Parts: sequence; structure tokens; C-alpha cells
Amino acid sequence: MHTNETKYFIGIDLGSSFIKMSLYDFNNKKEIDSITYPKNEMEIISQKEGWAEQDPNLWWDNIKQCLKYLKERNDLSFVKSIGISYQMHGLVAVDKNGKSLFNSIIWCDSRAISIGNKALKNLDNKVISNSLLNSPGNFTASKIRWVKENKPELYSSIYKFMLPGDFIVFKLSGNITTTPLGLSEGIMWDFGKRNLSMDIIEYFGIEKEKVPKVVPSIGLQDVVSYDNCMRFGFSESVSIAYRAGDQPNNAFSLSVVSDGEIAATAGTSAVIYCVTEKDISDPKNKVNTFLHCNDEKNKKRNGVLLCINGSGIAYSWLRKTLKFDSYQEMDNISENVDSSQGLTFFPFGNGSERLFNNSKNLKSMINGLDFNRHNDSHIIRAVLEGISFSLCYGIEYLREIGLKVDIIKVGNSNLFKSKLFREIFVNISKANLHLYDTNGAMGAARGAALGNGDYKNESEAFSDLKLIEKIIPLHSKSLEESYNNWKKLLNKLI
Repeated sequence: MHTNETKYFIGIDLGSSFIKMSLYDFNNKKEIDSITYPKNEMEIISQKEGWAEQDPNLWWDNIKQCLKYLKERNDLSFVKSIGISYQMHGLVAVDKNGKSLFNSIIWCDSRAISIGNKALKNLDNKVISNSLLNSPGNFTASKIRWVKENKPELYSSIYKFMLPGDFIVFKLSGNITTTPLGLSEGIMWDFGKRNLSMDIIEYFGIEKEKVPKVVPSIGLQDVVSYDNCMRFGFSESVSIAYRAGDQPNNAFSLSVVSDGEIAATAGTSAVIYCVTEKDISDPKNKVNTFLHCNDEKNKKRNGVLLCINGSGIAYSWLRKTLKFDSYQEMDNISENVDSSQGLTFFPFGNGSERLFNNSKNLKSMINGLDFNRHNDSHIIRAVLEGISFSLCYGIEYLREIGLKVDIIKVGNSNLFKSKLFREIFVNISKANLHLYDTNGAMGAARGAALGNGDYKNESEAFSDLKLIEKIIPLHSKSLEESYNNWKKLLNKLI
């Protein structure tokens, strides 16, 4: 029987493919319910080559379905706060009535690359290296400028622009806000002045009044509206106390919160995320520095992010193409062979890749296919190798720019559920892998408890985080040869 002390927290993880939602029991320190929705991946709309869009209202509809599911199985009157993780870098725009004006231009959309490249040439180098720490690239600010140049009638109707997580907070609360973390991932944050970057806002001609009110990433941001409280069975005082992009949140969910700690994930995209106290600006623009979710004025925390766009989306494409019922079945079949027998895969089919300076010559491909030797097992293994090799290639670059990559923390989800993928990654990266029983939605739920003041600090929030396994690198001559051959072919392509 519930007591008056019962406290629940909800974590929402808005991905490109699915909505994942966790219900966290604060007193018993465990997830008591969860849902992944919808059954099949959400559609990414691509009207032109390099474009990637999603309907933000579909996100909200799916979130409502998740909350309905939890309500039917649990007493949500005990929910105290909600935390939100979301796909980064996307653009949502609404008019004065709060109506979205067009599909969200999401993270893997490449249409604004030329705008970002032009800004990189025209802006003062000190603005790039000292203030923004990044090229504007094809991030949110560049996307806003693209709309202004190409859809001026729509741009003039924009009341506020938002990141995807901001839109979900708006739908829950009725108020439009963003966070310092959100501005930084959109390349609209001045790291020196710790405020909105007027350099980029003025350069792109974005009116300041279109920028939402800024609230803390961790802490009281807003409250759920009365109508939504009644709809979902909440009490009338449910706060929204945590908001972070999916990669900072993945790190947070693994208790990667201090200088030198590293997290990784391999969902739709694959990412290595390094927490640092330093303001790191990569002159080659292969990696990016954003605020970490626990950054404070007197406790600087940034996240250096290396991204491979084509990761889980490549594995999903393969499952649909080969008509497998489950990823587990694919994982099992991949272990039937000891090598890919010379088959090479490049996963670069989900928009431009920053690690390779957005090279237009780089495409996804399977190379070396032999109809007499290769079967499903070889193809699946080659895809797992190609994704893992891409991450390891990126780790080589992180080490080149001075970051120490010795221990990497990951959750037991997405491609890291695959034993073979983990082994390839560890043996080629030469990094120790710590596998934890957590996920992004659980991280957002813990973040809500921290932001709501129920946890005193980060250490307390993660005191019960469960370590499943530690995996150490082993030497594999055949795997090393496969990786070296993969790099040789890659170098010809780029």
C-alpha cells in the first residue's frame, strides 16, 4: 500500500526513432514501469537529398500515448517531477498561437551546411575559437538562417524557435523556454560571457525576441499545466525540473559528470562524449564542445562530442532489408562467423558526417561482396564492424587532440546490447568498457529528482547505479587487420 512518502519521477527520452519513458520509484530506488513507443520507428521525412524532418506534433501524440499507458498501470498522483531528454540540434518554430509552422528540421538534416561554412569564413576567428567554441555548421542557428533565406514568409510568422525538448516542455506546461545547454547545442551560446551569443544572433539576423526565456537545465523550469495534470492523473503541482539533449543526458544517466569521464552510446547515431573543465575548440571542426547538463558558473562542465550519424539507423535499415524479426536474432546470427571475410561496411548514410568535414564523397556502402562466400552472418558482422570501426577512428582523433580515452561508460541498450559489437569496440579502441543497467529515460527521471531537490547532489542521485560488467581489451590479429583494411579504403574515399 502506498504511503504519503511515495514519490515517483517520470523520465521522457525523445529520440529520432522512439519515445522511451520510465517511471522511477524514488523511495525504492528502482524503475517500476517503462514503455517504448511506437512499435515501429518514427518516420524521418526526406523531401530532398540531405534533408531530414519530423512532425513535432507526432512526438507529442506519442508522448501522450506513453503517459496514458503509465496512467492505466500506475497511480500517477505520486509523480512529483518530470525530466526530459531529447534529440539534439533540431529546429521547431511556432507562431503566436503556439502552432508549429513546419516540420522540425532535425539533427541529421544537412541543408544548412553551406550557411554554416559561410559563417565560419566571415565571423572573426576569435568569436569561433573563444566564444562559440564551434563552427556554426548545420546546427540550429544555421537552420534558422536557412528558413529566413529560403522561406521568408514562414520566418516572419515565427513567434519563438525551440529545440525539440523545449517543444515538449511547451506542450506539457503551456510556456516556451529553453536552457543554456539548448542554446549551446544550437551554437548560440557565448562560453566566455556565459550568455546568449549576440555575435551569432546578429550575424544571422535572428531577432532576439524570437529566442525563448532561458531557464536552468537542472532545477525548476516550469510546472505541468492544470489540463495536463487532469488528463494524466497527476497532482496539481508536478514540476519540470530537468532538460538535456540526448547525448549530455546519456552521459548524465551513467554518472559521467566530472572532468575526464567519458560516455558512449550507439543509438540512431553513435557518440563518444567526454566531460571536461576546459573550453576546447577544435580548429578542424571534427568534434564539438557543448555545455554539459550540470555546468555551473563556479563548476565549469563542458562535453566534447564526437558523432557518427549512421549507427543504429544502419542496423535498423539492415533488419528491415534482410527481414529479420528482431535485433536479438541478428546479434545471434552475427556470432556464427569469426570474421566478415573481407566484407567492409561504411555507415555514412544518414546525413553529412562532421568527423569527415561533411565530405560529399563519403557515402554508405558495402564493399567486397562475394556471392559465393558471403551470407547474412557476414553482412551483419560487417555492419557491426563498420559502425564500431567508425567510432574507434573517432577515438583516435580525440586522443590526437589531447583527450585521454581509457575508460568508457555505456548503458545496456541499443547496439551495446550486442556482445559482438562490444567486443569489436573494446578490442579496437583499446579502452576499458563499463556496462551499466540504465538508459536515457532513467537518467532523465533521476535528473528530475535532482532538479526537484529530492536528491541533494549527483553522488546521491547515482548511488544505486548498477554496474553489469567490465570489459577489457584483448588482442585480435584478424580484427586489427580488418580495421587497418577498413581505414585504407576509407582514406581513398576521403
